[in-house]
Amino acid sequence: MSLCLTDKADPAVNSSFKLGSVAQTSVGLAGLAAAYFHHLNTGIGQRVSTDARHAVLEFNGQLIGFNQLLNELFGVHRTKDNNCVRIHTNFPQPLTENIHCQEILNTLSCAPTKQAVAESLLQWDSYAFEEEVALRKTVATVLRRFEEWDAHRHACALRAPDASRRRSPDGIRALELTRIIAGPVSRLTLAAHGTNVLWVTSPKFSNWPMVGMDTWRGKRTTQLDLTEPGDCHTLRELFKDADVFLQGYRPGGLADKGFGVSDVVAARPGIVYASLNAYGWDGPWKDRRGTAQFDSLVVQAATGFNAGEAEAYAAYTGDYHAAGHLLAFGINAALCKTITVRILIVAASRNADNQTKEGGSWEVRVSLAAVGQWMRSFGQLEPAVVFSEGAPLPPRSLPQAPEVQALMVELQRSAGDKRDGGERKVMNAIKHSVILSATPVLAGEAPMRLDAHLPMWLPRSQ
Repeated sequence: MSLCLTDKADPAVNSSFKLGSVAQTSVGLAGLAAAYFHHLNTGIGQRVSTDARHAVLEFNGQLIGFNQLLNELFGVHRTKDNNCVRIHTNFPQPLTENIHCQEILNTLSCAPTKQAVAESLLQWDSYAFEEEVALRKTVATVLRRFEEWDAHRHACALRAPDASRRRSPDGIRALELTRIIAGPVSRLTLAAHGTNVLWVTSPKFSNWPMVGMDTWRGKRTTQLDLTEPGDCHTLRELFKDADVFLQGYRPGGLADKGFGVSDVVAARPGIVYASLNAYGWDGPWKDRRGTAQFDSLVVQAATGFNAGEAEAYAAYTGDYHAAGHLLAFGINAALCKTITVRILIVAASRNADNQTKEGGSWEVRVSLAAVGQWMRSFGQLEPAVVFSEGAPLPPRSLPQAPEVQALMVELQRSAGDKRDGGERKVMNAIKHSVILSATPVLAGEAPMRLDAHLPMWLPRSQ
């Protein structure tokens, strides 16, 4: 088993951060974990490789359509103390129905216009506004520099996590409840290596925009309303037959509905429970409400990335995607743990009936703030190097740049379970940047709608 990475990974793009190293490391680790899981099941070893520039382009490709979510109020605004805050007001709903946006407007007592928000924020101290918004359980942060974030109590907590609290390949079933970018990247990676992924969203978000649709490929989609007892029962029946439960809800959001770690593990011993959030599980900000698909933008502001990159005069968003690949890596590593334990048990007792009972459950945790800390650990490049050697990202326009066209793969719309007779449309996406020599990644089909399938599993043999 080997992992081959690009020798000179940076600068893979005109960013001061070493995003080539970040991209190829996270993608490569996810592929290596999948290959090792396959090795434990079959005894077959293989070579895993990835290219830094390809990985960066794959990350960027998964942001196509993201601007559909950015309403006019979103962004960085100046405050009374000559500081700035970034507010999160995005969601695929009208402003009047957008909970995050409405709570920001309630805090500011202003009209829903960019000018009114900007004028109202000039009456606020940035840190007071950040705290008030947190108390109201919505999302906004002060735009900090790295040195300010490093001295913050929550940054200190991230540097010393509690490691004691820990609890995909063919035939593995993953039940997934995340939303945009980071979570979907994780499920895309799992599906590419053969995992049967069932993505559950709420029917209340039927107008979900086509954001990052290439991350939909290879999985099945269904919808359940977890405010309805019948749909909660359906979800419980689904995870009883799942191997992985992947969720990106706000802290405590699923536990309130009876789907927390202890609930799921009690009902399905041996499951891997994977969670993604903004600020982690320790420290003063651990309970701050977030929406992991947008928290990357807000976390970048809080932890110094926006200021750090602005000082280097470049812009790129990488922690969404790195978080998704690292989450997939953690899930496959946990699955490998269960396989390793089972092999040892069978070898010792020759009693296969003990496998599930004694294999153990594992919890995988990834936070955007911690991934940001990890990205910083690679260091930064000198601006002179970045802008003389770092190639800019190709424009998101048609026709695609030759560099992008060379990496494209054509995907067909999956028919789904409901067979609505719709046209089997096709879409193009950047192919996976990781290469496995013995078990090539799967391109799969794309559902292109959120309710294409029934809430049920495919037979294990498929």
